[in-house]
Amino acid sequence: MAMQNGKVALVTGASKGIGAEIARRLARDGFSVVVNYARGAEAAEQVVREIEAKRGEAIAVQADVGEPTAAARLFDTAEQALGGLDVLVNNAGIMKLAPLAEMDVADFDRQIAVNLGGVFHCMREGARRLRDGGRIISFSSSIVGLYQPTYSVYAASKAGVEAMTHVLAKELGPSGITVNVVAPGPVATELFLNGKSEALVETITKMIPLGRLGRPADIAGVVSFLAGPDGGWVNGQVLRANGGTV
Repeated sequence: MAMQNGKVALVTGASKGIGAEIARRLARDGFSVVVNYARGAEAAEQVVREIEAKRGEAIAVQADVGEPTAAARLFDTAEQALGGLDVLVNNAGIMKLAPLAEMDVADFDRQIAVNLGGVFHCMREGARRLRDGGRIISFSSSIVGLYQPTYSVYAASKAGVEAMTHVLAKELGPSGITVNVVAPGPVATELFLNGKSEALVETITKMIPLGRLGRPADIAGVVSFLAGPDGGWVNGQVLRANGGTV
């Protein structure tokens, strides 16, 4: 049974996978949670129902963070429904893989719009509107560092998130708002597994010193730490939660 801590967390892309697990974990930690989704309203509502079944508080809010005006609307709705925001988790992202020479321009534009632009728009709203002492937690990837073939645009978008995080952490220090990045390694989600053969997944798994793919709960635990009282002195950092891959 969740005991409310009086704080509110917004998780983008929270209808499935890592985002859904983060929403459930923060609700268990006592946060009221805004479950954001771009598509898949039923999946988002299911996450809300799961949280409410355990006496937590959550609402589902539609917004495609890749659209420039969506973030302000998302924050407006969250503030009106729950009174304010303390934690922003920029989890929403997409991945389109191809050798750089073969990358479709539309796929390039969309990845930059969502993975980098979406984080920018939400960071900007968070910088203006989070309550003092808040937390901004964004998502990169351990592919930044590995730089594997076919990941050029995805890695570039995530490297941009890391750069913005380092700068914003210094800008928001006086407000007591910390700004950090979680950079997962391979995690067994639809986003990661889609389009990969069983043999490729096995090859990737063998590269991980801990011998298994990550689980959404592994990543949600890192977010919980950064969002909670024990993470208050961690600022401007990239936490690579990857089983030792990099």
